Amino acid sequence: MTTLSYAVRDSTTMLRRNLRHMQRYPSMTLMLAGLPVVFLLLFVYVFGGTLGNGLGGPSGGRAAYLTYVVPGILLMGVAGAATGTAVSVATDMTEGIIARFRTMAIARVSVLTGHVIGSIIQTMLSLLVVVAVALLVGFRSDADPLAWLAAAGVLTMVAFALTWLAVALGLVSESVETASNLPMPLTLLPFLGSGFVPPDSMPAGLRQFAEYQPFTPIIETLRGLLTGGPVGSNAVVSAAWCAGVALVGYLWAKRLYARRTAR
Repeated sequence: MTTLSYAVRDSTTMLRRNLRHMQRYPSMTLMLAGLPVVFLLLFVYVFGGTLGNGLGGPSGGRAAYLTYVVPGILLMGVAGAATGTAVSVATDMTEGIIARFRTMAIARVSVLTGHVIGSIIQTMLSLLVVVAVALLVGFRSDADPLAWLAAAGVLTMVAFALTWLAVALGLVSESVETASNLPMPLTLLPFLGSGFVPPDSMPAGLRQFAEYQPFTPIIETLRGLLTGGPVGSNAVVSAAWCAGVALVGYLWAKRLYARRTAR
């Protein structure tokens, strides 16, 4: 077998390990879906009437706001899943299992790859729950199957980028508690973008931050795909942000993992 074949085989084994953890603890997947669902219901049923009128006039209401807010809620779900990934990685690094892996003839990259792929699968499962709840409360989309597939691709791309960043945050943490706190600012970025209100309704300084932070073009891409509206250059900007974050996260995680496993 070649080095690549060994790496693929060992990564598959580590992925299977993470999937078994998901089967044994399904509450984690439900918890990852629970927070976005709570925010969805809160914003739609508590604030949706007023905010929807601001978006579409008196004829807007909750229905208009539900259509507007779903992309931001989905992205919040992806960002929230990063916390679970960081905790999982930090747990492995602090409980001694990595020291045991070092005594085995396994590809070093496989441990991190298993975490990343497993986390992406868990994230997409939790997003299915969020979408199901959104449809139950009245979300309706003009998107065709191809647009839905493209939206799923965008969410997977974002999950891949944020998962590598979360892996690095888990590795840099000295404890599980620290790992649970470091990714939390990611869940705030949809609030400071176009996830819940249009950026042009914000004060000048905050508006500029909202327009140029990475989550805003991603949200606008999802919104365009799910509503049948224009996407424009947002898709290209989103892909560039995701590629940059994924590259930084991967290189950072690789360096940290090599340093910690060499001790």
